[in-house]
Amino acid sequence: MEQQIDLKKIYDELKKIKNSMITRKEMDKFMETISILSNDETMRQIISSEREISEGKIKEIKSVDDI
Repeated sequence: MEQQIDLKKIYDELKKIKNSMITRKEMDKFMETISILSNDETMRQIISSEREISEGKIKEIKSVDDI
C-alpha cells in the first residue's frame, strides 16, 4: 500500500516548529546575558553603579566640556 503525503500537514507542522524556534540573534543575546551574570566583577560594578545612581552620585554629561 502506498503512503500518501499531505503537504498541508507538513507545512503546518513546519510552521509550528518555526514559531517555537529561537533565532541565532536571540541566542547570542542570551549567551551575552549569561556571561555578564556569571562575571562577579562585572556584577559588582553594575551593583555599585546602581547604588551611586540611587544615591544621586552621578553627573549628567551634556557636552564634551562636562567631561
